[in-house]
Amino acid sequence: MTPILFLALAAGAAPAAAPPGSPEARYISCAEDVKTNAKAALESAQAWIQKGGGTSARQCLAMAYAGLDRWPDAGSAFDDAAAEAERTRDPGRAELRGAAGNAWLAAGEPAKARAAFDAAIAAGYPSPAGEGEARLDRARAEVAQGELPAARADIDKALVLIPDESLGWYLSAALAVKERDSTRAHLDIAHAVTLSPGDSSYLLEAGNIAGLAGEVDAAKRLYDRAAHAQPDSDAGKAAASALAANGGLDAPPAPPANSPQPAHAPPK
Repeated sequence: MTPILFLALAAGAAPAAAPPGSPEARYISCAEDVKTNAKAALESAQAWIQKGGGTSARQCLAMAYAGLDRWPDAGSAFDDAAAEAERTRDPGRAELRGAAGNAWLAAGEPAKARAAFDAAIAAGYPSPAGEGEARLDRARAEVAQGELPAARADIDKALVLIPDESLGWYLSAALAVKERDSTRAHLDIAHAVTLSPGDSSYLLEAGNIAGLAGEVDAAKRLYDRAAHAQPDSDAGKAAASALAANGGLDAPPAPPANSPQPAHAPPK
């Protein structure tokens, strides 16, 4: 989850309009400040907490840390916000645990991330989509810990909960590569590309999987598609480099020198 997604979490946590001076209004103001001046938002959140601010103040603090790329601090602050939400039975407690997990992943702390996702799933999401996304995130932590069977179980459950989420199929394909299951890797990355045909990351992975299987021409075509789909993205640039390293696309065969000219319909 990127800082942008943290802000999406913020946007969904409070009403768009709130009475002036209310905690909800202060929260909305803080979320806006994170977008433009995360340092100022951090100072405001700290002052708010000192004055007795609850879950919203702690969430604001966490988002400010995320906006400053201070991921360990963001993880701790989201954990604190989630603990306060659990104490008050706030319905957003699962999302806050999930946000903590993503912050810990960004901090390079997969064990802490996994614990946060465990708590998020145990708390219960209001929708199947929320649980599915949390399971995909927990699978990322499990892969980082080398727990591939646990990751497979989470991904397979997520694919049932959110079958139209292309990221799930992409992660499943990447895991299948680690599991040395080339058949599943091919099938799942193809499904991801079908759902999101313009995503260079998925096309790049599809090319890599084809290349691992020795399907050089198919890999080159996929790299070419990835390079053109999002040429300025990291995946698009990586695909262009991979295509160049493999000699580029093969030119179509030239027609035979004495091949007959195509027939033209007689003029009417």
